[in-house]
Amino acid sequence: MLKLLLFFVQGIPESAGLVACSLALARVNLRWGVIWAVASVMTVVIYMVRSLPVTFGLHTVAAIFLSALFIARATRVPPSISFIVSFASFALLALLEVPMYELISSLLNKEVSNLMSDNYVWLLVGLPQVAIMIAIALLISKFRKPMEGMWRI
Repeated sequence: MLKLLLFFVQGIPESAGLVACSLALARVNLRWGVIWAVASVMTVVIYMVRSLPVTFGLHTVAAIFLSALFIARATRVPPSISFIVSFASFALLALLEVPMYELISSLLNKEVSNLMSDNYVWLLVGLPQVAIMIAIALLISKFRKPMEGMWRI
């Protein structure tokens, strides 16, 4: 039960950062209420896919598809662009994860595999990249001004 709670404590903000980055790249105004709601649903779907006896990593494909589908349906962004910005946000997260895990590993003087075995430490390792993703979304949104009337909902 604790592992499930920790998954959602990290997963919902991480999904919010991914959706926010995708929307900012697509030049859509960041509506945080909608972003948090979509992030919650996306995290539940990711958890369900991860719980299935399928190849690890399929949850990422499902999350990219879900994010692109949301952006294409809820905004005026074309489906091709929504897929590109969703993929770019996930690529950014992947690029952040490796250095973050290495940095925390060296700071705590532990191997990454040892970090994974401690649920609390694993949660704390993921939270800085969540903050970075949200900060990047805000920076993109500031410098790449959102276009008016992009939301359909």
